[in-house]
Amino acid sequence: MKELAITLMHLILKSLDISEEERSRVVSAGGASSALQLNSYPFCPDPNRAMGLAPHTDTSLLTILHQSTVNGLQIFKDGVGWVLVSPTNGSLVVNVGDLLHILSNSKFPNVLHRVVLMKENQQRLSLAYFYCLPSDFHLSPLALNSTQMPLYRSVSVRDYIGIKAKNLEKALSLIRF
Repeated sequence: MKELAITLMHLILKSLDISEEERSRVVSAGGASSALQLNSYPFCPDPNRAMGLAPHTDTSLLTILHQSTVNGLQIFKDGVGWVLVSPTNGSLVVNVGDLLHILSNSKFPNVLHRVVLMKENQQRLSLAYFYCLPSDFHLSPLALNSTQMPLYRSVSVRDYIGIKAKNLEKALSLIRF
């Protein structure tokens, strides 16, 4: 999973015309962390009375998700609302997290998502792999040309995580210029 995350990060940063030197600085950052999370949503006879996973964005650079065959993952699309992300056999879902949102100067926006319980008589499982920068890494927008202004101030990963812990839904707005 780490190799996949690194490959995806190289491709994303290359698409932003980030120099090879800068791509290597980000992707090869010593102490990059990752976490693996197994989520289990048992069968629920009345899904309207239970919550799956509340709406949120991931703090990571990327989240790579494997879903079982049971529906439940939804993303929020401006102007549309909540959209179901149906599982496809043999595929993975990749969500952009807050850290990549900042590094890309919002060219790769983070993904607001949630999990709702469905009326299917099956347990829903998902496996999420979070790929993150080291806590002492200083974030600032990289995807800038001569006419662009950075949208976010420089902040360490550690400080951003602290800001998000206290201000879950407003963290990005608190570091925005």
